[in-house]
Amino acid sequence: MTPKLTMLAAGLITGLTAFAPAASAASCWDLWYERNEIYDRNGYCFSTSLGKRTFNNADCWTKNPDLSSWEVNRVADIKAEERRRGCKVNN
Repeated sequence: MTPKLTMLAAGLITGLTAFAPAASAASCWDLWYERNEIYDRNGYCFSTSLGKRTFNNADCWTKNPDLSSWEVNRVADIKAEERRRGCKVNN
């Protein structure tokens, strides 16, 4: 699959938020959810009560998920926006 098709597929999986800049998220909750949905999709086992309630660890397998380069960049963009906004979801 070409990188462009891979990104398109990732966008369809995440409801097309993959192409939206992090700054367009409606709320800190939206940013938190999108960032953690990437981790969840890659088998991350959440340790916080909010993470466990939201994503259900029943199918998790790692505390160190292997993210694609696109996912690493997206998570970094989201974290930067969370810092810019002073988000405190799940802290």
